[in-house]
Amino acid sequence: MSNKIYLTKEGLIKLQDELESLKTTKRLEIAAKLKEAISFWDLSENSEYQDARNEQAHVELRIIDLEEQLKNYQLIDESADKKNRVSMWSIVEIKNLDTKEIEKFKIVGATESDILAELPTISNESPVWSALLWKKQSDKVEVKAMSGLYNYEIVSIK
Repeated sequence: MSNKIYLTKEGLIKLQDELESLKTTKRLEIAAKLKEAISFWDLSENSEYQDARNEQAHVELRIIDLEEQLKNYQLIDESADKKNRVSMWSIVEIKNLDTKEIEKFKIVGATESDILAELPTISNESPVWSALLWKKQSDKVEVKAMSGLYNYEIVSIK
């Protein structure tokens, strides 16, 4: 994973806590399960052993994923987001300059995006985000997307 992920202080603490829990508590729990399952001898048809190994693999992959995220994050100062510029967690209204349609959405991390939500959310990895980042109200932006070229004006930022 080479893309930066954007985290609030709260989000960072949550990831760090999860990683610590997996490395300490969860690994010990799985080791105990493996030890007990091994005591049943025949490992080839030992479902407890297979379940514990699968759980161990899942936990180890999650640890690797969390460690990678924690190497590639950028802490977002939420107070800085209040300076009337588009940033993570901004709620933005934009006007399509061609169709005159207004769209409203919230910018979130890639894992949280949901275009079908009551207040649609878009990923910080989208072309719209890239074009809007650090722009102010009334700024005009050009968005290059796979479906074409779009021109917008920022109507409001919250």
